[in-house]
Amino acid sequence: MFLTHLERGITRFSNVLGMVSTILFIALLFNVFYDVLMRYAFNDVSIAMQELEWHLYAAIFLLGIPYGIQHGGHVRVDLIYENLTIRGKAWIDLFGCVVFLMPFTLLVGYYGVSFSHEAFLLGETSGDPGGLPYRWIIKAVIPFAFFSMAISGLGMIIRCINVLRGVSEEGFSHPPIRH
Repeated sequence: MFLTHLERGITRFSNVLGMVSTILFIALLFNVFYDVLMRYAFNDVSIAMQELEWHLYAAIFLLGIPYGIQHGGHVRVDLIYENLTIRGKAWIDLFGCVVFLMPFTLLVGYYGVSFSHEAFLLGETSGDPGGLPYRWIIKAVIPFAFFSMAISGLGMIIRCINVLRGVSEEGFSHPPIRH
């Protein structure tokens, strides 16, 4: 019962990150619209707005990955995976999370903390005149996102354990998200 509640809590956390990613995407659309309008209608270019575009894009991508992990939008070999039983899928996902996902995300998250902390201590700003200050903010998204991916991976591990225990088939009964 505890594992089921923990899995649902992790799913809610991943869903919140997916919603944040969606909101940032809308902000990116407005940013690009503003930037294009100012450039072509008024012949005015803002370095800060251009940098904000790639900052938003990076945050959208990094914060959207935990949502994708939790909802089956991640990469796997579907040719083999789709023909497996639910228990077979659970074993594959469990192996992939424990051997590949968790070590990688925890390693990048761990080293990302010092990376963003150093940028904060140095007061790192854009190298371009008129660029964005506080570059540490986007650098801090990196460890946050990778630790969030690890949390989503933990949710996937718990889901696999619940399936193997026969407690739940949730998350394995529908096909993965296809784009």
